[in-house]
Amino acid sequence: MDCCCVDCCGHGHPHAFTRRQWMWSTALASVGTMLSGGVGPRGSSAAAQTAENASAALDVLRKSISVDVHTHGGMTGIMSQAPPNGDLAKGMRAGSLAVACLADVPDAPILRRNAAGVLTAMRTPEPGELYKYHLGRLDWVDEMVASHNLRRALTAADLEAAHAAGQPAIVGDVEGLDFLEGKLERLEHSHQRGVRHVQLVHYTPNDIGDFQTGIVTHHGLTPYGAEVIRACQRLGFVCDVAHATEDTAKAAVRVSTKPLLLSHTAISGSPAMGPTPLAARQISRDHARAIAQTGGAIGIWHFFPSLEKYVDGLKEMADVVGVDHVCIGTDQSSNPGILPDYTQWVHLVAAMLRGGFSAEEAGRIAGGNYMRVFRAAVG
Repeated sequence: MDCCCVDCCGHGHPHAFTRRQWMWSTALASVGTMLSGGVGPRGSSAAAQTAENASAALDVLRKSISVDVHTHGGMTGIMSQAPPNGDLAKGMRAGSLAVACLADVPDAPILRRNAAGVLTAMRTPEPGELYKYHLGRLDWVDEMVASHNLRRALTAADLEAAHAAGQPAIVGDVEGLDFLEGKLERLEHSHQRGVRHVQLVHYTPNDIGDFQTGIVTHHGLTPYGAEVIRACQRLGFVCDVAHATEDTAKAAVRVSTKPLLLSHTAISGSPAMGPTPLAARQISRDHARAIAQTGGAIGIWHFFPSLEKYVDGLKEMADVVGVDHVCIGTDQSSNPGILPDYTQWVHLVAAMLRGGFSAEEAGRIAGGNYMRVFRAAVG
């Protein structure tokens, strides 16, 4: 749909903006207003600096395909049992996020928090139970895509086309392959249903490998786990080793012929995060370097006390593996974090620029590094 161009005084011009041009001009006005709140009267140096920062952040998002490499879509996202209501797409448009890797959680029906507050599989699933749940969540995503003007991305070209059109896109993601139950053909079916990003382990013991918060039983990746990785890379999935123990991840590195992703974590003992119940889910420097050696990337989750501290968390990882191997994987769900919804995405990019990242570096972290992994794995 074409819209009339409106100048700063609100007067219409006879020529028309494309839909994408209109979206970016509207975003600049709204983001500038949001970011400048309380910094001083219009025309002050503080307000001018804030407006410049907002404009620079949006320029990064125009030029780069930005990606949240691991998300559950917030409280109305894929973990909700309610019908999809479009809030994910609305928030992505408002914050200028291009792509969300929307993660189904197949073991969700059997997970509960234990006395220590850690998610744990509280029972053994019935045969086929997790696969049935996974298929139901894929149906839910189908409804979301059909109803709310989202685009499902199956290739890098799809992501590029969606970004060029200003249309939010999703990459189908699965957090944990417990539903396979030894049946690799289920991977093929998930691929046919539009999934392009899979995580090997989550919170439920499986035959693939050990996970960080569980009892070590396999001492790394199993032979079947190696077979799963090879199948994933043959079919064209991004292979995600989040939640895997360091031994499992390093074994995956030895098997993999394509870049690996570790989608949501932080560096062990992160000063920027501070004391956290998520310490067991943080990773060592050697663990991080092993993923980077594949040409892969490591996503930093959003469980930090402020945007500024989050940027410090990005720097902590970049200091270990380099800017080319860091990305953003919020793990957004119902948990408190610095990005409760995607209207805040552009604020994160603005904070990266204020925190000392160049526009080029911010673009790589905000999406370019994941796009490199996606192209190599999926095509």
